[in-house]
Amino acid sequence: MGKIKVWTKQNIKVLDEIEKTGRYLTKREFIKKDLGDEADLVLETYDWLVKNGPKASEKPDYADYPVWVSFSKDATMKPEKGFAVLELEIDEDMITYINIEKWGMILNYSYIPKDEEDEKRHKQLLKDYGTGDAQAYMSRFYPQIKMEIQNSWKRLFDDSISMGNNSCYGNIWEVRKEWILGITK
Repeated sequence: MGKIKVWTKQNIKVLDEIEKTGRYLTKREFIKKDLGDEADLVLETYDWLVKNGPKASEKPDYADYPVWVSFSKDATMKPEKGFAVLELEIDEDMITYINIEKWGMILNYSYIPKDEEDEKRHKQLLKDYGTGDAQAYMSRFYPQIKMEIQNSWKRLFDDSISMGNNSCYGNIWEVRKEWILGITK
């Protein structure tokens, strides 16, 4: 595979880190600081992503989480005060492609069905128990349903399973200074 251009929106402080060390890595404490009280809920899904992604074995010890990238500048969130959009050129094989719709389901603690029949079966299971995906996942009262939900998340990386939208973001393990083509503040 060849080189590809991608964009990432980061806190302006990331530029200081890149200047000082030559790279930026996503650390747990940064996310906790940015998300505050909601951090633990989100980090549970990120922990799953780190352990189960197809490039999990390539994760450097010094990185806690991946850096999110967009495949078009327009898909990157618009610059805002305190943030910068970095344009990068990297080797395409460094990227893990993440389906936006399926990732949204994971962030909502939802089940990713393998097909329509599986979706109907799972919805019936929830109906029989009088619960929903998020409630079953977050409660200690439905461990089998929680396990089923978590096991379905592996379908995030199965391109044969579509949720109707095949738009993707990407994950990389770090941003290196030499990859930066441009910065928009």
